[in-house]
Amino acid sequence: MPETELANITGSENVTDDAEALGNYAKDFSFVPRIRPSYIVKVNKADKVQELIKWANKTRTPLVPVSSGPPHFRGGTVPGSGGAVIADLSGMKQIMRTDRRNRVAMIEAGVTFSELIPELAKVGLRLNPPLLPRQSKSVIGSALDREPVIMPLYQWDAIDPLSCIEVVFGSGDLFRTGSAAGPGTLEQQWASKQAQSSPMGPGQTDFARVVQGSQGTMGIVTWATVRCEAIPTLQKPFLAGANKLENLTDFIYRLLWLKLGDEILILNNTDLAAILATTPAEYSAIRDSLPQWLLFFCLSGFEYFPEERVKYQEKEMGEAARQFGVAPVNAIAGISAHELLKTLARPSEEPYWKLRYKGACQDIFFLTAMNRAPGFVSIMHDLARQHGYSSLDIGTYIQPMVQGTSCHCEFNLFYDPNNASEVSRVRELYTHAGEAFLNNGAFFSRPYGTMADLVYRRDAETYTALRKVKSIFDPNNIMNPGKLCF
Repeated sequence: MPETELANITGSENVTDDAEALGNYAKDFSFVPRIRPSYIVKVNKADKVQELIKWANKTRTPLVPVSSGPPHFRGGTVPGSGGAVIADLSGMKQIMRTDRRNRVAMIEAGVTFSELIPELAKVGLRLNPPLLPRQSKSVIGSALDREPVIMPLYQWDAIDPLSCIEVVFGSGDLFRTGSAAGPGTLEQQWASKQAQSSPMGPGQTDFARVVQGSQGTMGIVTWATVRCEAIPTLQKPFLAGANKLENLTDFIYRLLWLKLGDEILILNNTDLAAILATTPAEYSAIRDSLPQWLLFFCLSGFEYFPEERVKYQEKEMGEAARQFGVAPVNAIAGISAHELLKTLARPSEEPYWKLRYKGACQDIFFLTAMNRAPGFVSIMHDLARQHGYSSLDIGTYIQPMVQGTSCHCEFNLFYDPNNASEVSRVRELYTHAGEAFLNNGAFFSRPYGTMADLVYRRDAETYTALRKVKSIFDPNNIMNPGKLCF
């Protein structure tokens, strides 16, 4: 019996086929088809992960790795085929090491943002986080998914802030990447002052890139190192409003070129209201009081001469603002830049910010050049009108990435999950918008669900290459089959 075999691996207390628990994993807030798993297995040790994967290979059982708690939004944790077993890693909570000198933390897969942030603060470090992750979100899960981070100045490559990983591939082989690969054990490396901070390796390989963005289709990561940043001694945040996105983009390019600002991001008034409001009435009041677009950025000073550093940054920022007709201020319509900075430094309050307004949200996101983002905004609003969806309910988040060389463009479609016609409208809009964005040059670097079908259908070479890679690392196709192009 599968239940007995699973219990022999992890203990009977860690295996369940409870109908309600299985039902929770059969769906999420995405539009992927509902498929019920057969079992949920809590795995707390790397050797147990390896045993589970070997068992899955022997029995040809699909495994779906899950490290974050609910709610889930993109369909990656919903089984893509029947008979699957959920490998629940959320109990792997060890913060193995925090290294102030090398600005790196080594953590297990189940460590969340709300757990890691205060531990890093004790040694004077902070994360380069995504925008308001939910309380239950795994730090490793976020990094593996390449979620955009809000401090592009410290993102040197698309893999950042992820560094080294320990992964059990679908073949059952345990592997360590980057400088963690050796020589020697982790303890021996620490004794020689190594910090597992370089993702490249062993040799000239970089297998972390194979795993990152794969949605659990290559293997299961048990621990990883993530790069951190020093906590500033002094911070001076600003807000700048505009009724046209184009009025802010040149100024942002200038800030990034001058290396000014740690946190830099753009939200429209819909998204900012969804973040700050606690009731629907408060949401409408905040949204209607704000300009259409809001740029948030923060100047920072550190241990040495923080006041002098912020002073010269502010002078250069002011010159750029005058050049491009932007007016940075400390508050807009009662929204304080200092309070917003505090909000962005921690996970979202409960309920999660994307669920507060209407109860559900569907995201469409891709990469583009920042000066092309206004064109995609126009496409989104035109399609919304055609589908009878209010443009006032379209949240928009523009995040410069990798030193400003590109940007993450995200549309948040808020809707009532109990309103069948509204659900149908958003589902159709989501599909048609994805097609329109693809036709206009959007790059979907991490497509989910139906969007993955649209993307890989147009790229036969990538499809073929990925399937070859999959056959090497997961020869029996047990790791999250049915996702990406598998």
